[in-house]
Amino acid sequence: MAKILCVDDEPALLRIYWDELSEEGYEVILARDGKEALGLISAQNPHVVILDIRMPNMDGLEALVALLGKNHTLPVILHSAYSEYKESFITAGAEAFVLKGSDLAELKRAIRKILDREGGAGENSVPSPPKPGRKSP
Repeated sequence: MAKILCVDDEPALLRIYWDELSEEGYEVILARDGKEALGLISAQNPHVVILDIRMPNMDGLEALVALLGKNHTLPVILHSAYSEYKESFITAGAEAFVLKGSDLAELKRAIRKILDREGGAGENSVPSPPKPGRKSP
């Protein structure tokens, strides 16, 4: 089961990530800011990180730089309501930049694209999630 680390300071959005991505069959790990996320990465070994940009303590851009310094191969998706960051030099280290919207369809497509690419043979192999409509055990 693929692990997704979701990092956002909005509790309601963390709940949506949990509900929607768990429904897709992913193991979801939640963090409220960049510092908490960096602490979880070594222990949880996620396959993908979804990272908000504007957060307290350590914002998403600081977290992205620190994260890529530790593990430059870990795919990060920036998920933000602020489109002005999309063309920023700093965000170029992320696999994708997805604008927050009314649903998570685009975010789910970005996750699936990364996992399909990363899902080759070996210890980093990532199984496909179950078909829609089925809940994870």
